[in-house]
Amino acid sequence: MKAAKPLPPYLVRRYQGWKATTYSENSTWYKHLANEGQHPRAMVISCCDSRVHVTSIFGADTGEFFIHRNIANLVPGYEPDGAQHGTSAAVEYAVTALKVAHLIVLGHSSCGGVAGCMAMCSGHAPELLEKSSFVGRWMDILKPGYEKVKDEPDPETRQRMLEKEAVLTSLNNLMDFPFVREAVEAQSLSLHGLWTEIGAGALEYYDPAKGGFYPV
Repeated sequence: MKAAKPLPPYLVRRYQGWKATTYSENSTWYKHLANEGQHPRAMVISCCDSRVHVTSIFGADTGEFFIHRNIANLVPGYEPDGAQHGTSAAVEYAVTALKVAHLIVLGHSSCGGVAGCMAMCSGHAPELLEKSSFVGRWMDILKPGYEKVKDEPDPETRQRMLEKEAVLTSLNNLMDFPFVREAVEAQSLSLHGLWTEIGAGALEYYDPAKGGFYPV
């Protein structure tokens, strides 16, 4: 593979610093994880956005969370069609193999994927409508959510509403997966919807009884 290059020096320095401090101080735990395997209690589906740092938000240690990241923290519908489905595969592994007790969908403020969906659905991003756009076809998952918020006149409020619709869309789609639904009905798995405001460090959870998001 001729296109591959060595790591840039700053990443090499960061690795060496981690190995000399964090790893060195916790080497017994890392060796335990390597020998005994992973046993995370929760899976988190979050956005690829570099500002969303799941382990920091919850103060989690290595081995605590099974994390899957994609554009706008979306879960597609259940489609056992023989194609390659990275998010669906991650959910299947977490629920059926790792037996996680909690499955969390974490949305966030200022989401670029959600902003792209809004632009695409309102006709301001024709490039995302092209069949060749991976981002556009992925954001098709959120189109029904856009229909629910499109009449909100304030752009900032509409963006925030759609970010939360992304969480709800994913939760609804998760329940279409037979193994997820069975685990939920057996009370061995619980689903959780969260949304974080990056700048304020705030975290909200979805309460189905009240039909909205509320501060944790």
